[in-house]
Amino acid sequence: MTVKYTKDHEWVDAAEAGASVTVGITVHAQDALGDVVFVDLPEVGKTFAQGEVAGVVESVKAAADVFMPLSGEVTEVNEALRADPSLANSDPLGAGWFFRVKLADALQLDALMDAPTYDKFSSEA
Repeated sequence: MTVKYTKDHEWVDAAEAGASVTVGITVHAQDALGDVVFVDLPEVGKTFAQGEVAGVVESVKAAADVFMPLSGEVTEVNEALRADPSLANSDPLGAGWFFRVKLADALQLDALMDAPTYDKFSSEA
């Protein structure tokens, strides 16, 4: 897995660089939210600019926006997550992924954090 992270606590798996990436929320984010009870996922085919709100995740404690980590078009959403939002807690880096995006600019990946940088960032947050 080639994973990068945002300051908004999303992860991006760019294993198939140049094609599409998978997006989800980090372990840190789901820990802060608590038990996730609802997710609002973007529409397939919708295009977002980097940083735009692409969805919402709601927990028993709070609601939080899910930001688009990279500009592009949503190509798939995780219907299993919509049916069982607790996947965002039980497997945030696997089965709890949110959506896939066809990138408009793969160079935006370079500005995201690697795991050691994100770990340091999230421990200071």
